[in-house]
Order: sequence, then structure tokens, then C-alpha cells
Amino acid sequence: MDYRYGSHTVYQIEYHFVWVTKYRYKVLSGEIAERVRDLVRQTCEAFEIRIIKGVVSKDHVHILVSAPPNMAPSEIMRRIKGRTSSYLFEEFPHLKKRYWGKHFWARGYFLRHRWTDDR
Repeated sequence: MDYRYGSHTVYQIEYHFVWVTKYRYKVLSGEIAERVRDLVRQTCEAFEIRIIKGVVSKDHVHILVSAPPNMAPSEIMRRIKGRTSSYLFEEFPHLKKRYWGKHFWARGYFLRHRWTDDR
């Protein structure tokens, strides 16, 4: 088992997240998919979230992460989706025409808490 350690905690908290592009548009390919992958990695690294597995598909993203106990799943998604969205609109201006409301990702997400005996 891969336990993680904080100053006063020992934990193993894993979440499986899936989220989709707004209207399920298939825009996550080529440079955009690479940039999404990099941005998710950077965001997770900045908040001490360890990515165990991840896949960027044409219209959705899957990640399995190990997160510290002080971060709620909703906070993790807020940070990842918010940060990736703003950088993508800045770096790929043609996306603004397709997503005129400045929302790159759909509102919700799928979450499954991963138990240690699920492996």
C-alpha cells in the first residue's frame, strides 16, 4: 500500500474523476489534448495531488488521483477545470468562437472514491 504522510496524518485517499467538454464537442485532440494534459499535471503538482493514471479522450478526461485529506473533491475539480479552461481560451483563441459563453467544460463531473481493496 502506498500511504502518504502529512505533518500529523497518514492517508491513502484516491478519487477517480471524469469530466466532459461543454456540449461534448470533440475538441481534445492534437495540441489542445497535449496542453490539457500538461495543465492538469501542473495544477495537480501545485496542490500536492498525485496523478496515478490519466487519459485525455476527444470529449472527456479521466484521472485517478491521490489527494491530501484537506482537499475536498469539489475543490480539486474547481481548481483543475478553472485553471485549464482559462489557459486554453488564452492560448487557443479559436475556441472562444465555439464556446462563446466562456465555459469550456460542462458543469458537472463524475466522482468515485477509490477504496484500497478495489485494486
